[in-house]
Amino acid sequence: MEISGKIALVTGAASGIGRATAIALSGEGASVAVCDIDSEGGTETVSAIAAQGGQASFFEGDVSTPSGVRSLFAAVEAAYGGIDIVHNNAGIMTGDTPGWPEVGLEKIKLVISVNVAGVMMGTGAAIQALRKRGGGAIVNTASVAALGPMPNDPMYAASKAAVVNFTESCAVLAESENIRVNAVLPGMVDTPIIGKTGDGVNPAAWLRPAIAATTFLQPEEIADVVLGLIRDDSKAGSAELVVPPDNS
Repeated sequence: MEISGKIALVTGAASGIGRATAIALSGEGASVAVCDIDSEGGTETVSAIAAQGGQASFFEGDVSTPSGVRSLFAAVEAAYGGIDIVHNNAGIMTGDTPGWPEVGLEKIKLVISVNVAGVMMGTGAAIQALRKRGGGAIVNTASVAALGPMPNDPMYAASKAAVVNFTESCAVLAESENIRVNAVLPGMVDTPIIGKTGDGVNPAAWLRPAIAATTFLQPEEIADVVLGLIRDDSKAGSAELVVPPDNS
């Protein structure tokens, strides 16, 4: 797919991978709908795009609810006349207090509502929007945590495993409509979600050994992978699940 001239919607675009992807898409000539529940961060992303001569607008939306997803996609379609590219990137980790197995049902529901239901509803809305344009590309953010055990945050790992299976299923479903559905599976990335596992700035104690044992990827490196998946027209009908290599 040629990105230039397309309309792209990116969730979780107030920071981290979402912000980097929004900026990268704009750099390729797309008009970008910067979507997040964080209006301050989302506005900063729009400003960063504008500073580079790109076109973007902020849309506040909560992907954890059906009404939030419907309103978000409707607003973007009304503003831009359609959508060609969707990056379902919004996600959260369970956090530090309390951890598993003490964590309560409400926190489990929150993780599932954002990481799983948000991606499911976002993909469904994306397919409906993209079929109006004769096709398009969807990329869902999963995680390498989907591929093996993550003992200190099994809820997060399970949610990302669900994203992988869901993406593979949707790739087959959407093939006949010229819509490609793929996923990126990042490892440890230097984003604000790391600090949010702890006190908002410092990571949770359980995450520190993993941080010490790895080399952080940068959000821009993940954005490069996302754009590669968007461009690659050869993957219709079979989801490509890309694990970006680390820097070691």
